[in-house]
Amino acid sequence: MIHASSVTVSREHRRAKTDRLDTELLKRGFLGWLRGERGHCSMARVPTIAEEDAKRPNRERDCLVGERTRIVNRIKSTLARLGIRNFKPTLRKAAERLATVHTPEGVPLPPNTLAELQRDMARLGFVVSQIREIEDARQKRLEQQPETAPHAMVRLLARIVGVGVETADMLVHEVLSRPMRDRRAAARYAGLTGSPDESGAQRREQGLARAGNARVRRGMIQLAWRFLMFQKESALALWYRASTADSRTGTR
Repeated sequence: MIHASSVTVSREHRRAKTDRLDTELLKRGFLGWLRGERGHCSMARVPTIAEEDAKRPNRERDCLVGERTRIVNRIKSTLARLGIRNFKPTLRKAAERLATVHTPEGVPLPPNTLAELQRDMARLGFVVSQIREIEDARQKRLEQQPETAPHAMVRLLARIVGVGVETADMLVHEVLSRPMRDRRAAARYAGLTGSPDESGAQRREQGLARAGNARVRRGMIQLAWRFLMFQKESALALWYRASTADSRTGTR
């Protein structure tokens, strides 16, 4: 399968684009790739059904965590309009305490607002129960098949200080289960490579390319910050602090 972003196209503002022209462009790129000219295009590796299915629990949990955050923010914003800022929807008995909440003037919550918040709390409880169900199922798989290749990798990574089960599970099923050529290929897959802009005497760095798996990129950046927090005395952490000690704009 040809990687769509690897095919060179005209950069004209308005260019002709038809199925016939696209087919000829793909044909020329594929023939160049067959001749060994890798600059024409590159091939995308299609994962197997089992590999793609193994990613679903972690991705579903990410979606549910985002939904949980949205519901909590909606509840807090609804209460903030009434001047209530000390209510925590994530507490275990928050749904029971909701009926006793009063505004700063001592007035109970309006009936329609209370009904809306009760529905939001019920929705929040359902989402939290689904997150807990996914985590319990994953833990059960790790305990029942500890020697299976992916599960053994997850357990091994989770032993590192600063790497939890969630990050280990994401890294194994999103990155480490793929046949990467080297660490640079892994960085390109996550979009963590640089994007230099060099023209004549001009030399500047535009930051990360961000052309890759956004979930992996986000997890690896979070892991890098946790590494600085939990591995403060490591050689890499000391090098980073020495390199960014000047605090100049754009150093990081």
